[in-house]
Amino acid sequence: MRYSIKLLAAGTALALSFNATAIQAAGGGGGGGSSPSASAPRYDATAEYQKGVAELRAKNYKAAVRAFKRSLSVAPKNANGQYLLGLSYMKMDSYKKARRPLEKALKYDAKLLEAQRDLAITYHKLGQAEKAADALGALQQRQTACGACAQKAELGAAVSAVKKAMNGQDQAFLAPLTGFGLAAGTTDDAVYLSAVAQINAGQYETALAELQEAGKNFGPHPDILTYMGFANRKLKRFETAEYYYKQALAVAPNHLGAIEYYGELKIERGDIAGAKQHLARLDGLCAFGCYEAEELRRWIVEAQSS
Repeated sequence: MRYSIKLLAAGTALALSFNATAIQAAGGGGGGGSSPSASAPRYDATAEYQKGVAELRAKNYKAAVRAFKRSLSVAPKNANGQYLLGLSYMKMDSYKKARRPLEKALKYDAKLLEAQRDLAITYHKLGQAEKAADALGALQQRQTACGACAQKAELGAAVSAVKKAMNGQDQAFLAPLTGFGLAAGTTDDAVYLSAVAQINAGQYETALAELQEAGKNFGPHPDILTYMGFANRKLKRFETAEYYYKQALAVAPNHLGAIEYYGELKIERGDIAGAKQHLARLDGLCAFGCYEAEELRRWIVEAQSS
């Protein structure tokens, strides 16, 4: 059974836009007997994330909070969005509000160094000395385990920032260490395209690292999430792959690539009936046929004949 890789989006930041069916955000409002989900505002998770980054860069922190909340109402498990929401609150000296999104950021990505650093600082600011010490200790353990790894300098800077904050020096820590598009003119198009090239070359771990970096700039983009699912699937991390496919479809329910690849994952896990449901969904979306439907159909035929 062969794998197919296609470039879901490429070229420029504009090319990384997508036309998803409108997503319903959580929230209330409205009257007339309509349900909350039917009356809630609808948001584009990727666009709102990027709007939040722009507002954060412009130091419009309240506007950044609003944008990140809108993005997270669609993609609540996006660690980068949770981190940047927490950072926006920190910029407003609202550490009580910053704590929860920073904790969520680490829940969804335990390796997110910026969130680990800033949560330690937030605990200190809130007078939670034991939690702050534990968080600093975890950072120091990570620094020790790193040795001369690629993150050596960043880990050293994170540990130093927490210690400075604990000593009353607050100027140096309120910024991401890398990525997140907070530098003027920043773009990660090249990183995204490199990640796709790495997938085509079978270098899945390298691809995942680059997709993580691209996601810091672009936010919960369904192409990036779909490729993260694909790379994890090739590494036989099926539960992680499913997690990312579900995230992609939460952001863009009609994303053809995510539906196809998720269907292929179903086949690999022995769920032919589930794959057929994905095929039916593709057939419904592709009135005149499409590559994704035909590819998944081929997988199903091969699986049934093997």
